[in-house]
Amino acid sequence: MCLGQNVVCCGGSDVMTLKGKTVFITGGSRGIGRAIALRAARDGANVVIAAKTATPHHKLSGTIYTVADEVRKAGGQALACIVDIRFEDQIQEAVQKAVDTFGGIDILVNNASAISLTGTLDTTMKKYDLMSSINARGTFLCSKVCLPHLMKSDNPHILNISPPLNLRPMFFQSHCAYTIAKYGMSLCVLGMAAEFEDEGVAVNALWPRTAIWTAATKENGLTAANCRTDDIMSDAAYIIVTRPSRKFTGNFCVDDAVLYSEGVTNFDKYRLSQGGTLFMDLYVDESLDEFTERIEREQSVPKSKL
Repeated sequence: MCLGQNVVCCGGSDVMTLKGKTVFITGGSRGIGRAIALRAARDGANVVIAAKTATPHHKLSGTIYTVADEVRKAGGQALACIVDIRFEDQIQEAVQKAVDTFGGIDILVNNASAISLTGTLDTTMKKYDLMSSINARGTFLCSKVCLPHLMKSDNPHILNISPPLNLRPMFFQSHCAYTIAKYGMSLCVLGMAAEFEDEGVAVNALWPRTAIWTAATKENGLTAANCRTDDIMSDAAYIIVTRPSRKFTGNFCVDDAVLYSEGVTNFDKYRLSQGGTLFMDLYVDESLDEFTERIEREQSVPKSKL
């Protein structure tokens, strides 16, 4: 297992396909979850959209049903499930429905998340409990319920949309509660990757290097020029979950580093606007240029024969 902050994925010779695979995605009605669903659909995957949004939101576009329609149009099969991942019975019901419909579960994407970038004194305990119950507890619970089915798959993956475990104080001081909750998702990677390694279940994390243009970034004052599209996350997620699960687990991946490992060096297609400066996301303190320079230096150093 590799636990570095920026992980370069293994080479491309073992790439598989998602055709006929069942992908269970939490929070899949919009944003990164939706993008991952549509990328899987293009392979002909069975996609389970597990989210709360069953009726149109007055501000946000997308429901589990509209995304299910998009999945079918993209070439996949879809199952829309109304799920609040804070409640075990709802998760169990959705997982059983997925198994009954598609015959099993091959991939779990723990994407659902709650965010409040508030300091300690400004964070109500109601908001703290919400973030904790969705981010950390919800990820643990979804993984727990899906694991018996994942262990029957020939290439099982759990992918958490969560950050590298960067312990610099700057990532705690302004939003301690959110960081605690989000790192709970990452700690699930650390623990479950080791726990289920012998069973061949891969457990990895994926995080964006720069801000992604979503409803959350809009609310936090960023513009489209500061962000990349969610397609960069879906393309990186696809690479990870099509790797052999016994060879690639316990990794904390960053989106463009994953793509770079596949030979991608131009990321302009993931820009909404070419005019602005990309905003570095939380928990990542190395730019793409710094990352590629470091990798090139490391690759140029002769390996020890000891």
